[in-house]
Amino acid sequence: MTVPVYGQPGTGVRFDWGLSGAAELGRVCSVLVIVDVLSFTTSAEVAVSRGMRVHPFPWGAQAADYAARVGAVAAVGRGAADHGHPWSLSPAALRSAPVVPDLVLPSPNGSAICSAAASSGVPVVTACLRNAAAVGRWLLAEGYGSADRPVGVVAAGERWTDGTLRPCVEDQLGAAAVLDGLSTAPGTLSVEAAVALAVLGAIPNIPAAVRGCVSGRELLERGFGEDVEIAARVNISGTVTVLRNGVLTRAD
Repeated sequence: MTVPVYGQPGTGVRFDWGLSGAAELGRVCSVLVIVDVLSFTTSAEVAVSRGMRVHPFPWGAQAADYAARVGAVAAVGRGAADHGHPWSLSPAALRSAPVVPDLVLPSPNGSAICSAAASSGVPVVTACLRNAAAVGRWLLAEGYGSADRPVGVVAAGERWTDGTLRPCVEDQLGAAAVLDGLSTAPGTLSVEAAVALAVLGAIPNIPAAVRGCVSGRELLERGFGEDVEIAARVNISGTVTVLRNGVLTRAD
């Protein structure tokens, strides 16, 4: 049985982690914001900014079959991209790949959470460091952030090899950047949201933190340093990506 207090009731801006956190906040919030800096939501921002429609999809071999059914191109893992198929989860690759109308973008974290959240009927927005301020402004302009219309910000997190959630620095920073933009919301921040926001005061150089954290170092060691650099840029995009009918497009 779900304990109601887990939904952080009575507050206008709430925060949690991962698929389970999204499910809990999706039950009680008026809108969800999903943050997966390295790299789903960053890749989505890049693709949508270039005019592509992004279809979130859980990680797995079925993505290509789904793409064929909806008339889209399926992105592959970073290591599987090549000259003939340049679309992948890499933001750098998506910045230079040919623009296609529809792109299926699978990932084991942010994309899987978006796919699950879409089935709940709750509006879903994706955010990263690049568009955090724009997302905050859009949410406030749409009237979200009161106790009656609360926002749930969800850091996707990474996964350990056994499949369990690994909270990660880059998603906490991305979530904190969104929460900073919501700090003037008419409702109060939950304790969880306030604690997540407080990290900004302890990190004077966000790009350096993204480069130096475990996830950033992992990508750097694998030769994907440009992905880290693109993801670490703060508030350089005005694109707000909203999930409608299972597809991420620009907010109106």
